[in-house]
Amino acid sequence: MPLREAQTLDVGQENTVKPKQLREMSQDELGSTLGDLEKRLFDLRSQAVTQKLENSKSIINVRRDIARIKTILHEKNEKK
Repeated sequence: MPLREAQTLDVGQENTVKPKQLREMSQDELGSTLGDLEKRLFDLRSQAVTQKLENSKSIINVRRDIARIKTILHEKNEKK
């Protein structure tokens, strides 16, 4: 089975995650990615407080990615 692009997602990227990529992931993968993004958001917020954050847009992007993942997890749970 070829490795899907969504499985190799780097949560440190500044790019947002595509919903199509997320829908191809399993619930376990989504949960893991969600945890990584929440840690990334914490780190970004810490950088913002200490004024070491270079790109403030990255906080917004990570928050949106978290929302996308939570939405898709909710959709998958409703289908069961």
